[in-house]
Amino acid sequence: MLTCGRFLSSSAATTTASFSPLRTLTRSLLRRPHPRLLSSASAAATTAVEPDTKGGGGGAGGGGGGAVRPQWKAAIDFKWIRDNRDAVADNIRSRNSAANLDLVLELYDQYLALQKEVERLRAERNAVANKMKGKLDPSVRQALVEEGKNLKKTLIGLEEDLVELTDKLQLEAQSIPNATHPDVPVGSEESSVVRKEVGSQRSFNFTIKDHLQLGKELDLFDFDAAAEVSGSKFYYLKNEAVLLEMALINWAISEVSKKGFTPLITPEIVRSSVVEKCGFQPRAQNTQVYSIENSDQCLIGTAEIPVGGIHMDSILLDSALPLKYVAYSHCFRTEAGAAGAATRGLYRVHQFSKVEMFIFCRPEESDKWHEELITIEEDLYASLGLHFKTLDMATGDLGAPAYRKFDIEAWMPGLERYGEISSASNCTDYQSRRLGIRYRPTPSEPPPANAKKGKAAGGPTQFVHTLNATAVAVPRLIVCILENFQQDDGSIVIPEPLRPFMGGLEVLSPKSK
Repeated sequence: MLTCGRFLSSSAATTTASFSPLRTLTRSLLRRPHPRLLSSASAAATTAVEPDTKGGGGGAGGGGGGAVRPQWKAAIDFKWIRDNRDAVADNIRSRNSAANLDLVLELYDQYLALQKEVERLRAERNAVANKMKGKLDPSVRQALVEEGKNLKKTLIGLEEDLVELTDKLQLEAQSIPNATHPDVPVGSEESSVVRKEVGSQRSFNFTIKDHLQLGKELDLFDFDAAAEVSGSKFYYLKNEAVLLEMALINWAISEVSKKGFTPLITPEIVRSSVVEKCGFQPRAQNTQVYSIENSDQCLIGTAEIPVGGIHMDSILLDSALPLKYVAYSHCFRTEAGAAGAATRGLYRVHQFSKVEMFIFCRPEESDKWHEELITIEEDLYASLGLHFKTLDMATGDLGAPAYRKFDIEAWMPGLERYGEISSASNCTDYQSRRLGIRYRPTPSEPPPANAKKGKAAGGPTQFVHTLNATAVAVPRLIVCILENFQQDDGSIVIPEPLRPFMGGLEVLSPKSK
């Protein structure tokens, strides 16, 4: 499986003289221009010089001739990528990724050769130092001193090159997407497959209205005033719409908590590096992320980001897994490139409330928990009486972190189309390798009586798998409720599960003139 491997920290540096054909070749490769800026996703910041194995990422690509330092290091399994080159290349193509696999492998080969040369020269320098410990003729000692100086000078240059090459390799490899589940349909979004359909389109015996007209007549929101205050795609919720938002949030948290999820309210400003480590691109062209000027912080587009970071750089107890969270937050998205009638009103906005589910689990259990998450979503929306379909999304619609993604699209009669109301993604260890989240498996057998004290039991640590799913994206569910449950007198029937959270209110009625 493609994942992102381990490095030791480094610092980019430029070098002067060239001391070997290998260094000349390495410097030539490092100077190769890099016009593109690749996506960014992250891994734990570690400190080693040996890459691990397995790739996947959405990292930033190198810039022009100078060295570009990665802000964090992902645990990428380069050997696995090299050994599975054809499969990785097919995966990159099917997901329409811009990752440059040939360059990654070329850089990796250069890395291995350069590291081998550095190790050889270090051994040679140590051998010279050992020779100088005994009693020597002055001329012999002087010759060894000169040899040591030359070796040191050559080593300094090669070690600088190794640092720079390691950085460039890391940046390039971060653009490789996660592996893809074998059952995922290959192709563009249109190739996605319907897994399940619940309910049917309601028949109306009157002329239906969209949520904008209904909201205006019921005095539920104000887009015009918000446009003056904040700009387009912002809104004020008013009157019963405020109660409806709060009801949706409290109902979702209440229902999901019954499934063993821990409720959270998250920070809504996070470090850019955490956004990248989760697989988003805060500084890319047409990014959906709002970045805060003159800082390393961003507004979150989903609670997936701060919840994903809650256990960053930590080793979790095997007995604590799975860790399941249900998190409430506001979300902020630029919606760059979004336009058209299908995005009007509450359907696509810059700020909204959302309840998100997130799971940290053992690798062998992530497929099971993925099914559990989509079942929770389906049960929630079915209980509201919505008509929807669940889709297994095709490769061309998967973001870099997703191994597999299920979307739910609900019927919106006023918009005369199905609209996405949630998704559930299994990201396997793509995010955890960037965020540095591991666990130590419990040993199947107790340690022997003569085991050394202090030695960690259970063998090596492993990266957890992460999954995320939407419980409630408030504006789109408001669209669904208004448009599906409108009556011929202009009123809206509140779905029964929400009524206890709205003080028993059953119907939203037009305001008397």
